[in-house]
Amino acid sequence: MPIPDPSLKRERIRLKGDVPSPLNPPSGCHFHTRCPLADGDRCQRETPELRETRPGHFVACHYRG
Repeated sequence: MPIPDPSLKRERIRLKGDVPSPLNPPSGCHFHTRCPLADGDRCQRETPELRETRPGHFVACHYRG
């Protein structure tokens, strides 16, 4: 999320790999092809459940939240 402070420097995360097709997404987690946290096997097999981690903030990841 952008922080409105021009003096603040944050490290950019550069995702590698191809963006998955929205018409034909990969099995399991739709982001596992580019996710730095993906462990391969679980992320390829299981779709993570969407859950609320705090009021109004939702996460669908096996490893975040």
